[in-house]
Amino acid sequence: MTVVERIEQASGLDPVSDRLQRLVNGLPRPVRDLLHGVWLGHPLHPAMIHAPVGAWLSGAVLDLIPGQRRAATMLIATGTVAAVPTAVAGLNDWASLDRDQRRTGLVHALANATAVALYAGSLVSRSRGGRGRALSFAALGIAGASAYLGGHMSYGQGAAVNQAVPDLFRIPDGWQPLGEAMSYEDGVMTERRVGDVPVLVYRHGDGFTVLLERCGHQTGPLAEGEQTEVAGQPCVVCPWHGSTFRLADGGVVHGPAATDQPALLTRVVDGHLQACRP
Repeated sequence: MTVVERIEQASGLDPVSDRLQRLVNGLPRPVRDLLHGVWLGHPLHPAMIHAPVGAWLSGAVLDLIPGQRRAATMLIATGTVAAVPTAVAGLNDWASLDRDQRRTGLVHALANATAVALYAGSLVSRSRGGRGRALSFAALGIAGASAYLGGHMSYGQGAAVNQAVPDLFRIPDGWQPLGEAMSYEDGVMTERRVGDVPVLVYRHGDGFTVLLERCGHQTGPLAEGEQTEVAGQPCVVCPWHGSTFRLADGGVVHGPAATDQPALLTRVVDGHLQACRP
């Protein structure tokens, strides 16, 4: 943990991090949405890491079993190839993080690149009649250390997780009042509170949508975001990083958020709007 804390505070990484971030953020939005996993409803990078890690681990096991050299080599080659698109998706997510998170992520990426280079060297050695086991075991060790950093980013620094969800569990049980239904202007976002949790109320005709107001990506204030239309659907754009959600149901339209914005259940009773945790 001391090493990780030093990485988080390593401001010397920032010039490289900032330049790389600008480069990645220059990709076309459809490409970034694809790599974020908007179409999947889940961040794409963590789903992809199973391919290289699983292949590498399996290759290491087979390297310890006599007569399995060819199978081990095939698995290591598969993992090395799979690591490339996995890294691209991870780099895309990394570019939308805050500076401390990016410092950790940059070291995570460098460690992964080192592991891939060692695996490539192992494959070259194997193709020339060598066993290449020492290189592949060294690569697996570095990949394991890198995986620790990746886990710290997610669970310690909150990267690529829906940060709005904790607010959902702070909402009191049962139906909560949100005032007179007719006090809300049709087609206009309004910020309110349920208990001490800020929510975004949107009226569409006789229907209502109540979303958690803090963006799930990095808790940006959606109430301060621009209201726009995407494919004819009214949406709100987070003012911090540009994540875009449908106001009708909280569905994610554009990243960097890859998951929907949490929405509450709604009903109108005697002319008064009420909301409830789903």
